[in-house]
Amino acid sequence: MTTTISALRNASFAFALFASPAAFAQQATPDPQMQAVLDALKDLQAKPFHTIGVPEARTQASGADAARTVQRDRKISSNPEAKVATRDIAIPSPAGALPARIYTPEGKGPFPVVLYFHGGGWVVADLNTYDATPWALALGSKAIVVSVDYRHAPESKFPAQHDDAWAAYIWTVENIHQMNGDAKRIAVAGESAGGNLAAKVALMAKEKKTTQPVHQLLVYPIAGNDLDTPSYRENAEAAPLGKADMAWFISHVFTAKDQTSDPRINLVGRRDFAGLPPATVITAQIDPLRSEGQMLAEKMKAAGVTVDLVDVAGVTHEFFGMAKVVDKAKAAVDAANANLVKAFGK
Repeated sequence: MTTTISALRNASFAFALFASPAAFAQQATPDPQMQAVLDALKDLQAKPFHTIGVPEARTQASGADAARTVQRDRKISSNPEAKVATRDIAIPSPAGALPARIYTPEGKGPFPVVLYFHGGGWVVADLNTYDATPWALALGSKAIVVSVDYRHAPESKFPAQHDDAWAAYIWTVENIHQMNGDAKRIAVAGESAGGNLAAKVALMAKEKKTTQPVHQLLVYPIAGNDLDTPSYRENAEAAPLGKADMAWFISHVFTAKDQTSDPRINLVGRRDFAGLPPATVITAQIDPLRSEGQMLAEKMKAAGVTVDLVDVAGVTHEFFGMAKVVDKAKAAVDAANANLVKAFGK
């Protein structure tokens, strides 16, 4: 299904939050709260990725930094994150130890589990950059969240990241009971490049006929290799992610451009979606990845998968982790958590 205005608190707010794909004809103007974050990112002197090298891209201010700046300036409390305990661990894998952070909510357990993969185009970002989403999912779904890092390009080219994601999933299935988690109730989740990893883990679990996740949370996932979709054309110059920026990531991740046709990347070209667990797919209006995320949702639905497609107007790539300062992010997170709770059941 596609999330509708009846799912939200009031009709006027819902109309501003959710819009049909057909309504998006050209690059939209960010809503005021989203614009405040973009202004803060500009003030922090963040440059478009395609204009700088990898070392600078990894050290410059991120969207998360900009959101925290707005939160600080508005004196918005960080509570109730104190209700979640965190600890850092290392997950063994064939390629070496993978850094991971465990977020555990209050309660007795055993808790359901969310295995989360961060974004960053497989080149930039880490557990700290994408810290807000695991907090929000642990709080809202009352689940243990295992946020896993993976090898980055260009030091480790494709498919290193996908190999790491699968190793992390197998480890979680086999070991999460030691952390008071329920291995029979594991969801996979990710943002952007991490959304691609989460989707591929679900596909591989089905293919290998092993323990399958009970839900997929795919937030503006990389799901195709066509840089000429409607959303790429509309948002070619968008911030913080535009068409040239995606081309920059591609140039660092793959040894040859034709590798992007690999079914681990070009998910929308696949035909093996039948039998996958239910999915929540969240897309942002001002995002080059919007079209491929929506296409992935439609292809899964056509294969009989239960899908909640949440299209959010007036926001950009990376908005999902900005719930403290962007109301539409909070509504999207709430929708995602509601679906996770439903999938986890008792």
